[in-house]
Amino acid sequence: MESLCIRIPKKAAEEARRKLIELDAIDKSLKIRSEDDYLLIPITRPVQGYDIEKRDFEVLEKEKSPAEILGFAPAYEQIGDIAIIDRHEPEAQRIAEVLIRQKKIKTVLQAETSVGGEYRTRGLSVLAGERKTETLYKENECRYKLDIARVYFTPRLATERLRVANQIHDGEKVVDMFAGVGPFSILIAKKFPSAHVIAIDKNPDAIHYLRENVKLNKVRNVEIREGDARDEIKGISGVDHVIMNLPHSSLEFLDAALGIVKKGGIIHFYAIAHEDDLFDGVLKKIEETASHHGMRIVPLNKRIVRPYAPYQYNICIDFQVF
Repeated sequence: MESLCIRIPKKAAEEARRKLIELDAIDKSLKIRSEDDYLLIPITRPVQGYDIEKRDFEVLEKEKSPAEILGFAPAYEQIGDIAIIDRHEPEAQRIAEVLIRQKKIKTVLQAETSVGGEYRTRGLSVLAGERKTETLYKENECRYKLDIARVYFTPRLATERLRVANQIHDGEKVVDMFAGVGPFSILIAKKFPSAHVIAIDKNPDAIHYLRENVKLNKVRNVEIREGDARDEIKGISGVDHVIMNLPHSSLEFLDAALGIVKKGGIIHFYAIAHEDDLFDGVLKKIEETASHHGMRIVPLNKRIVRPYAPYQYNICIDFQVF
């Protein structure tokens, strides 16, 4: 198919491509051509500053979405190149056979159990594609290697992790009490190279991947501690931010968190709450615990993070401690 295009030396092509994307001028239905030391980039309209040519291009076939193929939008979670279908999905095999044809999916798994156990993992079975559970996941300009059968991870907190990270400042001390493979800790460490981030987890597999991800993202300001958070925080004090992302059990660790946070410091507290009492009941328990330590709290932010189960929500309360 004939189209307007610009001829760019390959050495300068990436910068030009980014500029054309910003201008929304690239014709995405056509395939970019290589010709000797140049790239020919198809465009939808003339662009100031570039010489325009007309050339023939190969038309790209648009990949049909799973919803277009199936006739309904399938529910699944994607982590890296692995798709996970819920264990209660009656058409799991049919959905898997469609998903595996998507370019960015190499394995389709089905959850065999709900998340549970000491390390909050779940049983998984392979429905289609490569027989693997390890993948590389990208989020907020960070990369995370993980095995979803051996560690707990959800991509549904990407916005929440960025929200918390944006409250940190360079030079601050941050304790991530339940760090997992590092999505809070590494993001904060990367955004704020002068911050001191202490990442704790008791799952040896999570610690293994946390160490790999620290290297993968080239951050040098993450201190890793393996074990129960209540034990591993001993000797820590003057903390600016404590992240408590263990929503089913955070209250059990609140005494420990209050023991390390500085006056005026902030605790990011996650919990599961019923829709009839989203925040008040949890806040009352936090206030009672703080009172036992001779402290008071000031709530800064209360928010629903995501639906968790029928009538239940994953919530976060950011509060300052005095």
